[in-house]
Amino acid sequence: MSEQAPPGQASASPPSGGRVLPSAPVRHRRRIPLVWIVPFLTALIALYLVWDTYSKRGPTITVSFDTAAGLTAGQSQLKYRNVVMGTVKSITIPPDLSKVLVEIETVREAESLLTDKTIFWVVKPQLFAGNVSGLDTILSGSYIGMRPDAAGGKPQRDFVGQQDPPILQASAKGTTFKLDTHRLGSIGLGAPIFFRDIEVGTVLGWDLHDLANRVTVHAFVRAPFDRYVRGDTNFWNASGVSIKFAGEGIQFELESLRAVLLGGIAFDTPQDSTQPIAKADQSFELYKDLDQAKAAGFGQQIKLVSYFPGSVAGLTPGADVTFHGLKIGEVTDVDLVFDPRTERVLVPVKYRVQAGRVANFARAQGMDAEKLAEMMIARGLRATLESPSLITGQKIVAFQIMPGAKPDELRKVGEHYVIPAVESGGFDSITRAASELLSKINRIDFDRIGHSLVNTMAGLDNTVNGPQIKATLAALEKAMLDVQDIARKLDTDATPALKRLPEIAQQLQDAVSKANRLIGSVDRGYGDQSKFHRDLDRLMPQLTDTARSLRALTDLLTRHPEALLTGRTNTGKE
Repeated sequence: MSEQAPPGQASASPPSGGRVLPSAPVRHRRRIPLVWIVPFLTALIALYLVWDTYSKRGPTITVSFDTAAGLTAGQSQLKYRNVVMGTVKSITIPPDLSKVLVEIETVREAESLLTDKTIFWVVKPQLFAGNVSGLDTILSGSYIGMRPDAAGGKPQRDFVGQQDPPILQASAKGTTFKLDTHRLGSIGLGAPIFFRDIEVGTVLGWDLHDLANRVTVHAFVRAPFDRYVRGDTNFWNASGVSIKFAGEGIQFELESLRAVLLGGIAFDTPQDSTQPIAKADQSFELYKDLDQAKAAGFGQQIKLVSYFPGSVAGLTPGADVTFHGLKIGEVTDVDLVFDPRTERVLVPVKYRVQAGRVANFARAQGMDAEKLAEMMIARGLRATLESPSLITGQKIVAFQIMPGAKPDELRKVGEHYVIPAVESGGFDSITRAASELLSKINRIDFDRIGHSLVNTMAGLDNTVNGPQIKATLAALEKAMLDVQDIARKLDTDATPALKRLPEIAQQLQDAVSKANRLIGSVDRGYGDQSKFHRDLDRLMPQLTDTARSLRALTDLLTRHPEALLTGRTNTGKE
């Protein structure tokens, strides 16, 4: 038996054939099974996903709301400009049960937006500030909206959400002004602001000041329209519908349908304004309507006061101040005060007038407004009360020039100039008008008018009963009789002729028939197809030949007159 070589050694015995073949050593290695590659890759992917999730995760914030209607933990999202900034993690209620705490896990991109000036609200279908918003949430569900401030702020993690969405976006450019008014009226959040019938802004809200005696409205005007707001700009309430009865008929004014529903504010600036552009949060007066704004004028106003000793029933703040029937201002306050100098209870009526009109007149006179007022008072300028309407009983303050008034001088009480008032009751204007009417009636000469009427009636009687009228009537009667006689004669003479009209018409018809037959007979005897016409056609050539023979005979006799005796000879020359 042949011995086998141990493993790894070459056999000493040669194979058959006598040749020795070389052998290679064989090494056995351990291999990792392929089945372990799958869990290894899975672990790598899981580690990457964990790292990616934690690297993109932002801070966790808490927002408190009055209610969590429409929000669901794990589903509702936090969005800014429709970009997802986080997801609601949980919704809880604190022990005091006063609110709802919504915990939100944000993304890393939202970390810089979470400041103390960031606003949160729940986006859902609703009608707010005249606009319908959140319609996209009908299918997708409610979500939380956020509006960061472009100016930044301090980082914050606990927030208080708003019930309603913000009216303006953070990127809106413009200026906010403060408008002071006694009554807010129908102006609501989001009410439009108009400039020459163009919507240029919106109402952001309002504040109460001075123990709720005045309201400050925050009005936002978008750029570039905010540069048209200047120091002499007037703002007025443009809400609702205005209907007025004027000389031209009924005037109907409507700013817009949105202004009717939400209210509205309008403003205007004079074209020749030299005032600087208004700054942010600058205060303006908000007038009741356009007429009040026009009456107040543009720019500075003069504050006046008049002390009326009598009754001022029917005079209220906002009443007109007129001069020669033109409205130049309005009443601002009506009060009672005791005057120790005269020991009487007076009624100080404070009002303001347009400084621009007074100043223009003062410049025309070459003096300032105060000296002009002194001169006007010296000439008899007085303040009176008038009732323009007997139905309503409302009174107004009217300036009048009374030459017979007692001399007085211009005084100043505080910031108001004192205009002397006429001591009269509420019906002075009616009494003066009645007196003027009676004076005009007294100046009429009724005696002279009566004599003229008597003379006129006498002349008319003489004319009617005079001989000329009688002769004219007699001549007219005779003319009528002549006309009747002519008509009777015409009727008598025309009757036989009218009776013969049928006979005359028949004779005319017979004559026409005979004429037609005559014309037909002539046409048959001498027409184109008649025998006479054919004979005439044959006769015309014969007459032509006869004329030609006579012409030849005449020519022969002319040349040979002797032919009458000798006859025609054939000489061969002919």
